[in-house]
Amino acid sequence: MKQPEIRPFCLEDRDAVVAIWEACGLIVPWNDPHKDIARKMQVNPELFLVAELDGRVVGTVMGGYEGHRGWLNYLAVSPDCQGNGVGRTLMEVIEAKLLALGCPKINLQVRTSNTAVIQFYGHLGYHIDDVISLGKRLIKDD
Repeated sequence: MKQPEIRPFCLEDRDAVVAIWEACGLIVPWNDPHKDIARKMQVNPELFLVAELDGRVVGTVMGGYEGHRGWLNYLAVSPDCQGNGVGRTLMEVIEAKLLALGCPKINLQVRTSNTAVIQFYGHLGYHIDDVISLGKRLIKDD
């Protein structure tokens, strides 16, 4: 498989991106993916990347950096393209962009049941931090 082009997300990518997230099981009832995209476009939109192969969006990643830690969300690769280096390529590009901003550490969250993705990140040098993730919804997406 040839290498995908990694480029910034544009609004024309929205339906393809949401379809990938759905296919990868990333959509949950309490997050509206269209609102997540709109919010991301207001903060660090240059860190919202897609992988394109032969004119088709096949992968996504959302990065963020607030001056202390980088965060990654919505890393996803179309099921028919998984295992071909698309996810690794997206990670290399987003890590380089965060490093260029001076980001010293990246955090991300993975559901504990998603062992394949935990292994994927492990192969990329990510380790399980001994922390508990807490969250509080400020805006309901219903």
